[in-house]
Amino acid sequence: MQDDRWGRTYESYSEEPQIAADYAGAMIEGVQGKVGSRDFLAPDHLIATTKHFLGDGGTGGRDQGDTRVPEEVLRDVHLGGYPAAIEAGTQSVMASFSSWNGEKMSGNKSLLTGVLKERMGFDGFVVGDWNSHGQVPGCSNEDCPQAINAGLDMFMYSGPGWKQLYDNILREAKDGTIPMARLDDAARRILRVKIRAGTFDRGRPSARAYAGRFDAIGSADHRAVARRAVRESLVLLKNEGVLPLKPNADILVAGEAADSISQQAGGWSITWQGIDVPNSAFPNAQSIWKGIEETVKAGGGTARYAPDGRFARKPDAAIVVFGEKPYAEFKGDVPNLEYSPGDKQDLEMLRRFKAAGVPVVAVFLSGRPLWVNAELNASDAFVAAFLPGSEGGGVADLLFAGPDGKPRHDFRGKLSFSWPKRPDQYVLNRRDANYDPLFPFGYGLSYAQPGKVGKLDENRPAGMAAATPGTFYGRGQTPPGWAIEAEGVTQ
Repeated sequence: MQDDRWGRTYESYSEEPQIAADYAGAMIEGVQGKVGSRDFLAPDHLIATTKHFLGDGGTGGRDQGDTRVPEEVLRDVHLGGYPAAIEAGTQSVMASFSSWNGEKMSGNKSLLTGVLKERMGFDGFVVGDWNSHGQVPGCSNEDCPQAINAGLDMFMYSGPGWKQLYDNILREAKDGTIPMARLDDAARRILRVKIRAGTFDRGRPSARAYAGRFDAIGSADHRAVARRAVRESLVLLKNEGVLPLKPNADILVAGEAADSISQQAGGWSITWQGIDVPNSAFPNAQSIWKGIEETVKAGGGTARYAPDGRFARKPDAAIVVFGEKPYAEFKGDVPNLEYSPGDKQDLEMLRRFKAAGVPVVAVFLSGRPLWVNAELNASDAFVAAFLPGSEGGGVADLLFAGPDGKPRHDFRGKLSFSWPKRPDQYVLNRRDANYDPLFPFGYGLSYAQPGKVGKLDENRPAGMAAATPGTFYGRGQTPPGWAIEAEGVTQ
């Protein structure tokens, strides 16, 4: 991922290709089992899909856009984790909605067939994204021999005309528009994967080993792993001596995000966009507020929750939880990296605590690095929590000391994306010329290794006007000149 304006930034691993490569193989092996062992695609594993091939993160921050880079950059940067995924035996690769130098991926024969299947030796099947074949020039959702001929083996089709799509494929195979050898190859690849996975000899899914094991969902063991993942992923950007907090203190928790599991989970959670999903839709999950309340009560302290940050009795410290509202895909694309343009209520809340002499700990929820210089200035400690998911108690694990006054856990998270010092630094990767971040790739403070953050510049770059509500997808609007078509976006 090379441009933080992209609404799918949080779906990627890092700006660094090596990080993607390190994770991809391990993820595939975890899903499918280890290639060459009896565990590979055993009944307790699944078929993995590696996506989206190729270059999604180079589209200039626009979902389903056009990655205009030379072949060397496509190979050295954007190929990222694909070689490792193929080596780990991924059985499916999904073609992207996006384009490379003007050519739609779902119709790009040189990449799907020439590179992926022939040069890289991928022997699984290539599946399209949701109706992505319909964006190939000359195609519709119900008719696209170009995609099959380019190397697509399976359509991901959504709509009432699936019989029409089938009839068109059959007709085009009979009249030679789709060569029989290409159709045979597509069928062979799909069947090969299904046979490897035991699709035809293991019975119905309802009769298999883990069928009906609903007790495993949200089990104590699984929640413990998820909570550990929260602890180890949070990144401490600033701490001016306020952390760790004493658990026997009087703590005020502020911000609507503090008690919103949907906001700490982000998009693709329960619903596509993940917006305004009630906490009750997340059984067994815990909000950040509830995790803090539990920790403070166990430590003999007092925890209060005030979404608006107002208080009659001055607390010993305030924890303000705020950040991006959930979004997914193109609805998260933004024109620049200013956090919450046109609405500075979160900043005002932080400043009110500061003015009242209350130590302020900011917990920032986001799907990407954003320009938050003013919010950093208004905080005594600042934690980039990103999207911690269902285990809000993992945040409290890091913010509070134990009975002995020492941290119960230390911060281990490091930035996998460089953090901007200006809102126009949306292309900010350490291999770039004139690399000048606020916090570089790999940055992250800890109790064992503290650091200082000075006064930060809160001014926008000269000539850059403040973005106003309605100019970015997070508020449900569409920038001028962009048209939404079905799931996708075109210019």
